[in-house]
Amino acid sequence: MTVTRFAPSPTGLLHTGHAYAAKVAHDLAKESGGQFLLRFEDIDSTRVREEYYEAIEEDLLWLGLEWDDAPLRQSDRLEAYGDALDRLRELGLVYPCFCTRREIEEEITRMASAPHGPEGPLYPGTCRALTLAESHDRIASGELPAWRLHATAAARVTGPLTFSDRRFGSVQVDPTALGDVVLARKDIGTSYHLAVVVDDAFQKVTRVTRGEDLLASTHIHRMLQSLLEFPEPEYFHHALITDEHGQRLAKRDRSRTIRSLRECGDSPSRIFASFPK
Repeated sequence: MTVTRFAPSPTGLLHTGHAYAAKVAHDLAKESGGQFLLRFEDIDSTRVREEYYEAIEEDLLWLGLEWDDAPLRQSDRLEAYGDALDRLRELGLVYPCFCTRREIEEEITRMASAPHGPEGPLYPGTCRALTLAESHDRIASGELPAWRLHATAAARVTGPLTFSDRRFGSVQVDPTALGDVVLARKDIGTSYHLAVVVDDAFQKVTRVTRGEDLLASTHIHRMLQSLLEFPEPEYFHHALITDEHGQRLAKRDRSRTIRSLRECGDSPSRIFASFPK
C-alpha cells in the first residue's frame, strides 16, 4: 500500500506551493487506495504559532485534501529522536560541535579552498578533530554542543547506496553532498534531517514526495535510513511553484496564501488548474 505524507511547518499560512505539494502527495496515495498522512514539523518552537495548526487543516479541507489518521506533531516525538541519536553515538558516527555560526563563517573565509555543496559552503570540520577528552571537558564546563554526522565515517559503514526517484531515476548517494550535517541542534536536540527520517519510518511512509530543492538532503536521509536500519521509501522530488519572476514562493507572500485566495473568491479547481501537469 502506498503511504505518503504532507509535512508543513506551522509557522505561517499555506500558499499555493504548499497546496501543490499536498496535492501531489494526496493524489499519489489515493490513486492506489493508499494513505495520505499529515505531519506538523514543529520542532522549532520559537517560530511555531498554535493558530497555524488549525489554519493549515482548514485550508487542506477546503482544497478537498483529506488526510488519514490523526496528524502527527514532531514536538511530541523528541524522545524518539533522542533514541535515534543515541544509536548513532553508539556507532561512533556523530561528534559534538561547539562552533557558532559566526565562527564557522570566519573559518570558511580563512580557508583557501572551502568545501562547497549545492546549498553553498559546507561545514569545514573544525570540531571533528577534537579529542574525546577535549569534548568531554567542554561539555562538563557547561558548553552545549550540536551533534553532527561524520559523513565520511558513516559512508564507510553503509557502503555505496542509491535511492529511487520517480522523476530522476536511480540516484547514486553522495555521502559528502551536504558535509557533516547537524543531526541535533543545541537548542532543540534534533534537526530536520534526523526527525524526518525517524518519522517516515514510524509512519511507514512508502513514497516521500517533496520539492526538488530537497533532493540534496535525500543523500543524507538515505544514509541515515541505512545506519538506523529503517526501510527505504521511494521518492518523488517534484518541481517547485514559482511566482511571475521565477522566485520560489515563500510564506511572506500573503497574496499567494490559500486563505487570501479563498477570501478573493477563488476555488480549489482554479488553483489546481494552475499547477504543473
